[in-house]
Amino acid sequence: MHFIIALIIGGFIGWIAGMVMRTEGGYIWNILVGCVGSIVGRLLFGSLSGHAHLTSNPFDPMTIVVAFLGAVVLLAIYNLVKRGSVR
Repeated sequence: MHFIIALIIGGFIGWIAGMVMRTEGGYIWNILVGCVGSIVGRLLFGSLSGHAHLTSNPFDPMTIVVAFLGAVVLLAIYNLVKRGSVR
C-alpha cells in the first residue's frame, strides 16, 4: 500500500515541479520525476532536514518538501541538458 501511495504522491509532486519549471510531460513522466526527485532530494537535502532515511511517512510535510526540492533540482538539470538553460 505504501508503494501505491508513494506513486500517487510522486505523480503529484512531479506535476507541481513540472509547472514550476515549465516542462511538459505526461502522467508517467510526472510520476518518474516525483519519485526520482524524492531520492535526489533525500540525497541532497535529507541530512539538512533530519530526514535522511528513505522510508519515512509519505504524508510528513518535510518529506513532501524535500521530494519537491529534489524534483525541481532534477528538472533544472534536465532543462539545462536539453535546452541549454535552466529557465
